[in-house]
Amino acid sequence: MRAVLTKDRTMVVTEVPDPEPQEGQLLVRTLACGICGSDLHALRDPDAFMATTRRSGGTPYDPRDGLVFGHEFAAEIVEHGPGTRRALPAGTAVCGPPIAFGPQGAGIVGYAPMYPGGYGEYMVLNEGLVFPVPPGLDPEIAALTEPFAVATRAVDRSGIAAGDVAVVLGLGPIGLGVVAALKARGIGPVLAADFSPKRRALAEGLGADELFDPAVSTPYGRWADLGVPTGVGERIAAGLLGTTVREAVVFECVGVPGVLGQVIENAPAGSTVMLVGVCMRADTLEPGLAVNKELTLRGTFGAHPAEYGATLEAIADGRIDAGSIVTGTVGLDGVAQAFTDLAAPDAHAKIVVVP
Repeated sequence: MRAVLTKDRTMVVTEVPDPEPQEGQLLVRTLACGICGSDLHALRDPDAFMATTRRSGGTPYDPRDGLVFGHEFAAEIVEHGPGTRRALPAGTAVCGPPIAFGPQGAGIVGYAPMYPGGYGEYMVLNEGLVFPVPPGLDPEIAALTEPFAVATRAVDRSGIAAGDVAVVLGLGPIGLGVVAALKARGIGPVLAADFSPKRRALAEGLGADELFDPAVSTPYGRWADLGVPTGVGERIAAGLLGTTVREAVVFECVGVPGVLGQVIENAPAGSTVMLVGVCMRADTLEPGLAVNKELTLRGTFGAHPAEYGATLEAIADGRIDAGSIVTGTVGLDGVAQAFTDLAAPDAHAKIVVVP
């Protein structure tokens, strides 16, 4: 099959062997696949990518040795492997979380050589982990269920409730997904910040209540106006007086060294900080601030199948407008240039590959 294969720190379009479905697996033909920021990071800084994966308990494969990326996919069933239930017939459009396991071992689709991703013409997927694309939903939009499901999990894990204040820092696809997931649940106000005017406009379209250009202003100055106590003393006093306190949740979706330190400095006491952006380099923090403020720092990664299914349903019924973040499509021959283009946030937010 034709595929985009990583090589050193570049990518080439070439022929690679067709994957073969094993026990409980399906052979599928790729219909669409989103380009994820994780792919950009993995190609640009493979040492940090592998070190982060290894130290967090995963089994990393070196992108420089040749991988077919692509874990945000929609595909069409071509063939049922041995031991499958054949619940969905050949020709059915499906999508699903990029989790794979079988006789070949376990891995993430697109990051393991035995499970080539959607930057190729064919993939193998586990039958029990695919969802049929709902009728009327464009596979190019269904492919984006994965990043929006990651955002759904981040919102789930944050514990945010109606009436809380949400701050979303960084409006790449995941940050935009967080905005969409929050508004789909009726959460507000949602304050969203990014240097890119284009991405701020996309966040506004997804329902963000207030927008900030960090070069001009930040959402941190809004706590008092929104009724969020910033100091420990204020929270203690409110507790003694029985006064209801408005909580805040900050979603850090940038993943660049230095941002988390700024969040800890400026987050109000008692707030929750969600680590959504994947920073793969060491950072400098002041733990004493987090301690004194009684901050909750919580990580989130990927999405479970149930979260994926719920997100797919929300996209299909229009509660989440996933298609609004697509700013371009390319074929396999355009993937390498798309990686370059995505480095300029004012040009693109999400590019979808259509093999």
